[in-house]
Amino acid sequence: MKKVYLFLLLCVCIQLSWGQDRATEIRNTFLSGNTSQLLVVAHRADWRNAPENSLQGIQNCIDMGVDMVEIDLKKTKDGHLVLMHDKLINRTMNGKGRPEDYTLAELKALRLKNGAGCKTRHQIPTFEEVMTLCKGKIMVNVDKGYDYFKEAYAILEKTGTVGQCVMKAGLPYEQVKSENGDVLDKMIFMPVVNLQKADAEAVIDSYLTHMSPKAFELVFNNDGPEVLRLIDKVRSSGARIFINSLWPE
Repeated sequence: MKKVYLFLLLCVCIQLSWGQDRATEIRNTFLSGNTSQLLVVAHRADWRNAPENSLQGIQNCIDMGVDMVEIDLKKTKDGHLVLMHDKLINRTMNGKGRPEDYTLAELKALRLKNGAGCKTRHQIPTFEEVMTLCKGKIMVNVDKGYDYFKEAYAILEKTGTVGQCVMKAGLPYEQVKSENGDVLDKMIFMPVVNLQKADAEAVIDSYLTHMSPKAFELVFNNDGPEVLRLIDKVRSSGARIFINSLWPE
């Protein structure tokens, strides 16, 4: 009987170790500057087989071996960060209105809809629940969530997942530093730069000078000479390029 218990304990330890190694492996690749290795990011998790921004959708991504899951944050009336992309809950839940007009308990009483608009059994998850699920297993990219930068950082610290989360914003370095300088250097931050804007190169240069980001999210709708030049400039810095390959947002 002791041998059976020892064997089961060993299996559990190996499984936990593999999960932690998986997250560390992804993070190290993301930060390494090895831009030849492609990383796959799931937009709002596995929204084809589960509701978008749901725990089940994220678990599906983990099971599939996805490198990173992209999520969005909103805040409830009683101050909890939850996963929600839209300004209203109408499209993704069986309710109406703004998430900030509901308490967490009120939102938990509702249910998420699937991609076809049908009510499911799934509840809206909190950011803390998501990071607890993802710990040691997958990286997380917070897309819409800059407004809650410091609150998100506090949850990352609480869950021990600071090194697994990528925050981002389409703002100049000076503004991001001014608003979140006390925690900015403790997190993985990815600037979002619209290459069609006149100040695109100045924004890139400012980040390269002050931060040397490990990745830039680049937004563009053509591949003209100027866009390609700026892409080459970012790549030559050793930073990764993050591109939404689904559709423009």
